[in-house]
Amino acid sequence: MTHMRSCGIGLPFALFFFVTSVLNAQELKSTPGFDAGAIDKSANPCENFYQYSCGTWMKNNPIPSDQATWGRFQELHERNQTILRQILDRASAAESNRNAVDRKIGDYYATCMDEAAIEKKGLSPLEPELKRIAGLKTRADLDEEIARLHESGVNVLFSFGATQDFKDSSEVIAAADQGGMGLPDRDYYLKTDAKSVETRAKFIAHVQKMFELVGEPADKAAGDAATVMRIETALAKAAFDNVTRRDPQKVYHRLTKAELTALAPSFQWQRYFTDIGTGQLASLDVTEPEFFKGVESLLKNTPVFDWKPYLIWHFLHAKAALLPAKFLNENFDFYGKTLTGAKELRPRWKRCVDYTDGDLGEALGQAYVEKTFGAEGKAHTLRMVHQLEDALATDIQGLDWMTPETKVKALEKLHGITNKIGYPEKWRDYSALKVVRGDALGNSDRANEFEFKRQLAKIGKPVDRLEWGMSPPTVNAYYDPQMNNINFPAGILQPPFYDSKLDDAVNFGGVGAVIGHELTHGFDDEGRQFDAKGNLSDWWTPKDADAFLTRSACIVDEYSGFTAVDDVKLNGKLTLGENAADNGGLRIAYMALMKDLAGKSTSEIDGFTPAQRFFLGWGQVWCTNIRDEAKRLQAQTNPHSLAQYRVNGSVQNMSEFASAFGCNAGQPMVSQKACRVW
Repeated sequence: MTHMRSCGIGLPFALFFFVTSVLNAQELKSTPGFDAGAIDKSANPCENFYQYSCGTWMKNNPIPSDQATWGRFQELHERNQTILRQILDRASAAESNRNAVDRKIGDYYATCMDEAAIEKKGLSPLEPELKRIAGLKTRADLDEEIARLHESGVNVLFSFGATQDFKDSSEVIAAADQGGMGLPDRDYYLKTDAKSVETRAKFIAHVQKMFELVGEPADKAAGDAATVMRIETALAKAAFDNVTRRDPQKVYHRLTKAELTALAPSFQWQRYFTDIGTGQLASLDVTEPEFFKGVESLLKNTPVFDWKPYLIWHFLHAKAALLPAKFLNENFDFYGKTLTGAKELRPRWKRCVDYTDGDLGEALGQAYVEKTFGAEGKAHTLRMVHQLEDALATDIQGLDWMTPETKVKALEKLHGITNKIGYPEKWRDYSALKVVRGDALGNSDRANEFEFKRQLAKIGKPVDRLEWGMSPPTVNAYYDPQMNNINFPAGILQPPFYDSKLDDAVNFGGVGAVIGHELTHGFDDEGRQFDAKGNLSDWWTPKDADAFLTRSACIVDEYSGFTAVDDVKLNGKLTLGENAADNGGLRIAYMALMKDLAGKSTSEIDGFTPAQRFFLGWGQVWCTNIRDEAKRLQAQTNPHSLAQYRVNGSVQNMSEFASAFGCNAGQPMVSQKACRVW
């Protein structure tokens, strides 16, 4: 568990790709890096550049019924899943000559796919734990059960794991964090608008239905659901909101074990630490001390009897994906239909591919890398990284608002960023994880316990700076402020972000802007608080800090004015880091392109100049259709803005865009108060 979020370019669902594929082109449809047919030529690029870039694509690509959002990212995610499915279908054939890795990923996937076996077992795999929870009598029993559930991946009461020490990035320490809530964010429990009230009512009805599915009468199930809601609401009232959690200064409190115990003395902490295997723990990061005061109040005022339905509900929710269809469908009805607007479940094979990648990502990733990732893709990515780093260095040196003293520190941090491309230097060892063909829920539970124990084993040891936070097939990229590195899994390195067949302009607008996005995360409102070594440290002069905050406030105000859906606006404070990275990344990618094009031909292609193709390359990677429910969910919980505002919000701040398309002052894509940090 880490509570300092690694910053990435992602969407709330699936993300992005690239590389030269060695697969049969007829097996997989490749998404082009640039699509002239996607452009809506009836739209004016100076009025709405997103509509101009993507309007025809959006018209011709309705959202599939099993999706909440559908974009070029999702198209590529589907392609990626097809590659992984081919790997897993072959690996799942029960042949004696399979190697250990193929046997593990193949048996996991085949067992997940065996719906008939899951239906036949019914609730029998859950019965021992359900009986154990039902038999709880004392506070000591409750504390012991919380430890057991944490080990099996069930989020109850609070979260616990390992993290880098914010102020000593070479050290891994334990961390206790807020948790224990079933709704997407604490504000879902507390907001009083009509939609929030409606969502809470549907959540309570869903929890009641889950209790009924395990055999409770309707009246008892309704009472238990009300108890769950009462406990979770109390946890929400004690928790930080998602904007506060963006500030690393506010979620770092290194306390002794005795100090933690003083916050919540009703919980047997030493017993918990012994049960999970960290008995010798001396200190840890308690992210939110006030939350644990809230935990103490709940423990003192809630009898053990009332904790039982709360634990059962979370246990059922955590296991629903691999339970019989009635549980799976009920879980989807709320978390899929109600919260995201999806109309039907994704096909079983897609879900099982995701589960295999989630639990055995670096085992599955070995075959994926062998099949898809080449030296050419890695070399091209590194070349562009270096070009973008040079551009950012030039940008920093030319800033009129930053003092020379802070520029030196900023350049030191920039030059300290390390790059991880494609896949880990050393593959994760899953030999201790037992996968049993025919035991789907058991495989998931053992995988959760394996990962929980793997994380806890890091505590007290030096940080492994070679470890990856994403599996190689993942279609995403991220910057880690404590590692001070950027990470590009093999899954991202494909069109539309990079296409070796296309001109540099489109590629710089795609993967170039992504690289720039990740680099500038080192200097956003969170990342700027960490120094070149990844330590939480104030390396800014007061004058520079004030100038940064003023410029950041411009971006907050700009994006807070964008409407997500109905009366819901974007949260400019929540999305500040990602918006600043979009704006800064696009700008330095443009700088790098102009330097790259110096002395080269700048003739038009497809009727567009290199500058126009650069911005179209940026606009088209975000072509997306999204349901209203998903817009609402994203606006309330996700640090990334909706796709249309990632495009328009960035280009309207760049005079280079206005020049490229001949836009004039007063048009929507020419901001009257252009924002700029980097």
